[in-house]
Amino acid sequence: MQHISDNSSLAPSAITVGTFDGVHLGHRKVVEFLTAQSAANGLRPIVITFEPHPLAVVAPTRAPKLLELPDEREENLRSLGVEVVVLEFNEDLRRLTVAEWMERLVREYNVRLLVAGYDNTFGSDGMSMNLSDYSRIGENCGIKVVEAPVVDGVSSSAIRRALGAGDIDAATTMLGRPYSIGGKVGHGRELGRQLGFPTANLIANLNIMLPAPGVYAAEATTADGNRYRAVVNIGVSPTVSEGLPLSVEAYLINYSGNLYGTDLRLDFLRRLRDEKKFGDISALKEGIAADVRAASEINVD
Repeated sequence: MQHISDNSSLAPSAITVGTFDGVHLGHRKVVEFLTAQSAANGLRPIVITFEPHPLAVVAPTRAPKLLELPDEREENLRSLGVEVVVLEFNEDLRRLTVAEWMERLVREYNVRLLVAGYDNTFGSDGMSMNLSDYSRIGENCGIKVVEAPVVDGVSSSAIRRALGAGDIDAATTMLGRPYSIGGKVGHGRELGRQLGFPTANLIANLNIMLPAPGVYAAEATTADGNRYRAVVNIGVSPTVSEGLPLSVEAYLINYSGNLYGTDLRLDFLRRLRDEKKFGDISALKEGIAADVRAASEINVD
């Protein structure tokens, strides 16, 4: 995590503050506006974000599953041409008022311009304030506050709802890219191998949001950078087992090799069907073969 202090000697900056989970189209609009304002005013653009998610400290029982890991979020933000500062969100940070935040921004980052998102606030008293309040407090500190443009209907919460409903198309549209999860390949139940469709058991981070149980078409990227179309089952394999925990199993079409212990990333393309219990193993194999055909036929431009 970055922390900069006594930076009044650095070039003046423009800044925006938020969680930016998922770096979706709404976030990108804010960052694009930030960089445009920075260029117009001769400022360096900085995004301040937090780790952990503020709700993990403020209300742990309401802390959401994340759309991406912190290092992925930071990489996605940096790709937009901004500096990224990740602050540890703790009780000390939580207690800062808006005025104390503004003073800290000036002192530590030489901030002259603050881009405020329409629905994100900061400061222990910020929830009760509007843009005019932020502007008044900022003016006292030498910070001009401007409101960022809005992408209607796009939010991290809306993306989580879409994923929770298995609506990959909606999540992709809001993100501006396929939803992606990654992790190490571990030893699973080897049920797919017994059926003639050997699968990679993805050990995903428990803090990451998984799409709803079901069968999906995906693009799989292996540790060597090669890409394969894949069929992904998120569920419990009800035809061949009962009472087992949820798993993420990916069959990489036309792949031959050993993936155990390596990194694997899955970009979800489309939901193919619900997970279901087939009448017997033969019907299950026919169902998987149909899934493979359906996944192979998806055209991604």
